[in-house]
Amino acid sequence: MSANGGTKAIVAALLANVGIAITKFVAFLLTSSSSMLAESVHSVADSGNQALLLLGGKRAKRAATPEHPFGYGRERYIYAFIVSIVLFSIGGLFALYEAYHKWSDPHGITEWQWVPIVVLVAAIIMESFSFRTAIKESNHVRGNQSWVRFIRRAKAPELPVVLLEDFGALVGLVFALFGVTMTLITGNGKWDAAGTAMIGVLLVLIAIVLAIETKSLLLGEGAEASDVAAIERAVTEGPEVERIIHMKTLYLGPEELMVAAKIGVPACESAQDLARGINAVEARIRAAVPTARVIYLEPDIYSVAAAEAGTGTAADTAAPQPEAERSGG
Repeated sequence: MSANGGTKAIVAALLANVGIAITKFVAFLLTSSSSMLAESVHSVADSGNQALLLLGGKRAKRAATPEHPFGYGRERYIYAFIVSIVLFSIGGLFALYEAYHKWSDPHGITEWQWVPIVVLVAAIIMESFSFRTAIKESNHVRGNQSWVRFIRRAKAPELPVVLLEDFGALVGLVFALFGVTMTLITGNGKWDAAGTAMIGVLLVLIAIVLAIETKSLLLGEGAEASDVAAIERAVTEGPEVERIIHMKTLYLGPEELMVAAKIGVPACESAQDLARGINAVEARIRAAVPTARVIYLEPDIYSVAAAEAGTGTAADTAAPQPEAERSGG
């Protein structure tokens, strides 16, 4: 659901931004407003970002290979990280440069004065529809999480990226409308420069947030506490496992979780019985957490004495101590 919802939100944002970028460029050519130029470049950058997200989603679906045995799911994280770089450099830094240039050489809007107002209001309306789509699709997977937690903890990067981009676009349009309106009222182009600078600072901040969150996904995040608890219950609720000795989880991609655990099992009469027990545990894990698609379970015999001694976790695998140490000599 999250992948389909993310694609729908990306396509909606892409279509909106292409149309908005064209109208903003026309408005800039007619008025020479720096706010309009900054917003035009912002929309172009956003359009490119959405294309990158679509490309990343497509490449992530490639089948696993011997060189990449766990598949390509993390490509979605890589392209989301590239988006943050594009937003920072092309969107934010360009807007700040344009603001500095306009502040150094301010000039009012003397021709086609009504054009930027009409374009910005129309852009706000179009961007609102895109933002509404992103919110609607995010609500399908957000659950009871706050928006901040959803953006910070979502494993699929597309929806948080589109949400932040659309939010930034709406706020940036308001900044541009403020700068243009004050320039028209006062005739002072520094208001236009101020609006442009506000857009640049906003985009840089959003890019930094995206980079930080995507970096965490690239480094590798484990399952949420609720999913870890569900996996632990699934492992221990049957007779096949006495206890979990240790367990680790890792997202290989937005919808693929790896579970690796060393489990204490009771003595079995045959390897066949042990294999049947492990298969039953794996089936329970997948039923409890469907994203747990890669599971490695290592059976062992738990020993309290070995665990306390720090020499091992199982009676048969604990490192033997020298006779002199055991006798105190």
